[in-house]
Amino acid sequence: MATANFKVIPSERELSATERDLRFHPSQTEAPGALTPEQIRTFNDEGYVAGLPVYRSEEIAAIRSYFDGLLHRIMAQGGDSYSISSAHLSYGPVYDILTEPRIVAYVKDLLGENVIGWGSHFFCKLPHDGKTVAWHQDASYWPLSPSKTVTVWLAIDDADVENACMRFIAGSHWKGHLTYRPSTPEEHNVLSQTIDNPEQYGEARDNVLSAGEISIHSDLLLHGSEANASDRRRCALTLRYCTPDVRAEQDWNQKGVIVSGRDDSGHWANPSRPEAS
Repeated sequence: MATANFKVIPSERELSATERDLRFHPSQTEAPGALTPEQIRTFNDEGYVAGLPVYRSEEIAAIRSYFDGLLHRIMAQGGDSYSISSAHLSYGPVYDILTEPRIVAYVKDLLGENVIGWGSHFFCKLPHDGKTVAWHQDASYWPLSPSKTVTVWLAIDDADVENACMRFIAGSHWKGHLTYRPSTPEEHNVLSQTIDNPEQYGEARDNVLSAGEISIHSDLLLHGSEANASDRRRCALTLRYCTPDVRAEQDWNQKGVIVSGRDDSGHWANPSRPEAS
């Protein structure tokens, strides 16, 4: 299995010591190739675009089957359904998804021709697992600057209100870096931060997706999800992309793969596809 020296989640002290530009940088693309101009405007105004088709039914079924086997292996080793992170550094099939041209084409329309893919994390809510993902901004957790990262959320299973689809606060990405507090054990939060009273920042919307579809959201968009109280699993793969001018502390640049264009600075390590499956 591939390894790296970066920390999975930097400490609060380390993040506070890192100077970061946490302002939204809207897309400047005027002639998109995969998205429509209206979708570009929606992303800039609301912080996300959703319901984008990528994988056909037989393709996502194969990805689901692969993930089922990977999850079984990880849980047999003592992990859980949320612990498969930076997976593109260890597993060739996940690297293939991170670099998938159909996904990258959408991302290029938001970030520009030169794109770095640096993150891949499975978020799998098992039936009745009781765990929430509290309201948060992705950028709060990352030693990256400036704030020019987007998250692609690939639905491996159908995601709807019943099995706790993700929810967005539309327009909250324009509010800057929001105040959060540490989560408490009683909240059963998958993450470590909570932003209270999210409704003060905008309208909450459900991100309902069919398996094989993606949504893309800004790293400053406020989002979260409820516990899955249904009898159905809700699994997704989150993929993180940024522009090459983003600088990563804590050796996070070792995770970055050039998925489109080039990185003239050489900051991102551009690791090769791992052989392991």
